[in-house]
Amino acid sequence: MSINKYQLHVFVLPEDDANRQIANGFTLNLNLNSRAIQVLPEARGWENVVEIFTNDYATTMRQYPKRMIVLLIDFDEDEDRLSYVKDKIPMDLIDRVFVIGALSEPEILRRDIRKSFEDIGESLAKDCSDNTNKLWGHDLLKHNRTELDRMIVSIKPFLFDLQ
Repeated sequence: MSINKYQLHVFVLPEDDANRQIANGFTLNLNLNSRAIQVLPEARGWENVVEIFTNDYATTMRQYPKRMIVLLIDFDEDEDRLSYVKDKIPMDLIDRVFVIGALSEPEILRRDIRKSFEDIGESLAKDCSDNTNKLWGHDLLKHNRTELDRMIVSIKPFLFDLQ
């Protein structure tokens, strides 16, 4: 099944294969509306995520106002990376673009919690579905709180089929 670009939906643009696997694991949650999310091919670097977003997806987001996008990057312990990436997002799209990722790299998170990338994604989705903060509260993920709060308001209502 594919997304309907005229209905609310979200694209996930992962930096690398590890982030792609996490995103794919996220989509396995049984409460998730799989018709409302699409994981895009990996960009091969956080700078490429920004470039691909600005060159390819910013235009289509203007054509499809119900489209949102998650830029899934490694922060490589760079305190300024979030503000750098946010500065590259056009102001008319800023409310529909979210930037999240591991504070260092997903490989360090995987080693720390001893789960596969796909299992990490499933655990993050379970946190979202269950309104918990078990994995999102991890030291390598808690910096995402502001973006996560925005996503809970904007994306969660259509992404999770909760009764």
